[in-house]
Amino acid sequence: MLNSAILAEFIALLGVDRVFVDPETLTLYASDETPKSCLPDGVLFPASHDEVVAIVKLANQHHLALVARGAGSGNVGGAMPVIGSLVVSFECMTRILEFDPANRLVVVEPGVVTNDIDALANSVGLMYAPDPGSGAYCRIGGNLAMNAAGPRCVKYGATRDHVLGLRAVTGDGREIRVGGRTTKYATAYDLTRLLVGSEGTLALITEATLKLIPAPESIATLRICFSSNASACAAVSRVMAQSVVPSALEFMDRRAIEAIREYGAAEGLPAGTQAVLMVEADGVAADVPRQIVALENALAGEGLLEIQSGFTASDIAGLWIARKSLSHAVKKIAPLKINEDVVVPVARLANLVNAIDGLGKFHRVPIVSFGHAGNGNLHVNLMVHADDADEMVRARACRDALIEAVLGLGGSLSGEHGIGSEKRAYVGRELDASTLAMMRDVKQLFDPRGLLNPGKKLPDV
Repeated sequence: MLNSAILAEFIALLGVDRVFVDPETLTLYASDETPKSCLPDGVLFPASHDEVVAIVKLANQHHLALVARGAGSGNVGGAMPVIGSLVVSFECMTRILEFDPANRLVVVEPGVVTNDIDALANSVGLMYAPDPGSGAYCRIGGNLAMNAAGPRCVKYGATRDHVLGLRAVTGDGREIRVGGRTTKYATAYDLTRLLVGSEGTLALITEATLKLIPAPESIATLRICFSSNASACAAVSRVMAQSVVPSALEFMDRRAIEAIREYGAAEGLPAGTQAVLMVEADGVAADVPRQIVALENALAGEGLLEIQSGFTASDIAGLWIARKSLSHAVKKIAPLKINEDVVVPVARLANLVNAIDGLGKFHRVPIVSFGHAGNGNLHVNLMVHADDADEMVRARACRDALIEAVLGLGGSLSGEHGIGSEKRAYVGRELDASTLAMMRDVKQLFDPRGLLNPGKKLPDV
């Protein structure tokens, strides 16, 4: 529990209406989407950069750990408190500080909802390209912390690729500005890209200058059904080897299709469908049909059952129905999903899918895989019952074997969800000792007392 004298200092700084230590609020902020929790000692709601500086300096005086939080939509424990910590919620820092369409940039505070940035850009014919699945409610600060991505990443890149500059506060209260306002910048070390994806362990980001790009005039969608996972993966490789880069290339595996059928949302899928790809093209309206033809040619091959195309908003929405139903459909398999966000080189996607199939059968754990095939990034969901001790033992063994398979294929632990507390024990399997030592040196430089988001990103020594 927070010492009363220290509590009084935070109240003097922020006001009684932005410092909370009541049980209800502490419980609300005790976890993110990870099925674990830890009560913080307090929750703070800064409303400005200067208040964040003051919070960090006070935390240093009293040696208090700080855990930054956006909407709490992450699922790897990145925003989960640790014992004795204070949550710093950025929900009150929601201002658009500058909108400069002429220079294709926007400056925002970390509490701005991600889709609101895109909507603002759309109002003048621009777009903010990163599109995480939680974009309707997640905050840009969390996206920056985890280097979030989404379907459009295959063509436009992840959050890191759309950040021009940042304002932040290091773990010892220093104010820093990194990057700038231009798309070309070669003056300093690239600390901007270092902070993006650092999961709040190096600094608290208080302001972001984001790159905007022209919005496409037109979007068209293809839904492609295959008779096997292997034939769908082969088609992914063909698509990514030709000249037309799709704006989305999504995959659903055999077990995902089974879940959708059991849920009653597979209407329109031909008999024998075992895997589905969703492919989108965008750009100048006159050119999109040409792109679609090129993509259809690349997708054609062994195991193809059907290609359906959509060029209008209603037709596109109809093609996405099966995919949109998946999150609800998998809940009928089991109430808890262990979500692994792994990524492998695109040409090895079929190897990964085969490995997943084999692991599910060997460990007797239902696994549903789907995700961003164009990047080799799959969300591998182990569907389990938390109250079944034997199943949980098998699921943990299956997860461990999955990580080994991914690393053996030259892949990585996380494509877009981050490491948080849930995956950090595996980091040492992917990174060598020298690299980890250098990362710890960087952490020490930014956060000498180790107060920012302890127990995340880096494994124990």
